[in-house]
Amino acid sequence: MDPLHDPDDDALLHPRQARDLAGLVENARLASATVRYGTRTRVGVATVVLNPDDPLPTANHACALWGTLAEVGTTLLALEDVFAEAGRAEAVVYASPTTVAEIEGIADDAGWRAVEEQVALLHRIDRPASGEVRAAAEADLPSVVELVADEAGLPTAGERDLVRNFGHRVDDPRCVLLVVDDPEADRVAGVVQGFVERGVGLVEQLIVRPGRRGRGIGRALAAAAVDELRERGAMLVASHGEQGGTAERFAESCGFEAVYDVTAYARRLDEVI
Repeated sequence: MDPLHDPDDDALLHPRQARDLAGLVENARLASATVRYGTRTRVGVATVVLNPDDPLPTANHACALWGTLAEVGTTLLALEDVFAEAGRAEAVVYASPTTVAEIEGIADDAGWRAVEEQVALLHRIDRPASGEVRAAAEADLPSVVELVADEAGLPTAGERDLVRNFGHRVDDPRCVLLVVDDPEADRVAGVVQGFVERGVGLVEQLIVRPGRRGRGIGRALAAAAVDELRERGAMLVASHGEQGGTAERFAESCGFEAVYDVTAYARRLDEVI
């Protein structure tokens, strides 16, 4: 039996190693979410980050709920108030190996719903980078924000918030923002966002315009992002993606492999009485 892998699923890391890796990845995700005006704090037995300049759930979430069942349940109730006071429409928790295994039942009892099954992905195999990828400039931000906001289904107000957030990222040496130009229009055809913190690199989101997919742009962006993160000191590079389906298969084709599961739980705050 391979001691590095889960005996119940040999495609995933052993729970002990998965928890250690998840702690490193989550620390980097939290640090990325605070650029530039985000706040990281503790609420009960959870770690929470809130960023008014970034409307995406990855910048406004809780993680690492580790404690007794009563402590975790009480924390979920407290998180509802914290996210409501921050003006969020819903509270979000990402449950990985740093969260107690019983979270599904506790969340269900507290009125939270599992909304997405993800996998954490670790980069294993290098792929050649393409020269068509370049660093984003300030002039690219309107096109980048339009692409990201459209992919996320953000309203106009959320798009305005993203403009400020991406402007901060262009100036932060920990952040990576790379684009590929669209040869048929004055805009970018694809974008990848990354971040590095204490030797951990993240490929946070990679988006290619629907009409430009299937041309190798996504793989070129992924390879260039990994190279740039390593240039900035990343000793390991990780990402998150939807479990199964095209997202995970694409990540695997770019040299990533699934190492542990992540479940996103959400609580609509307009449902809270």
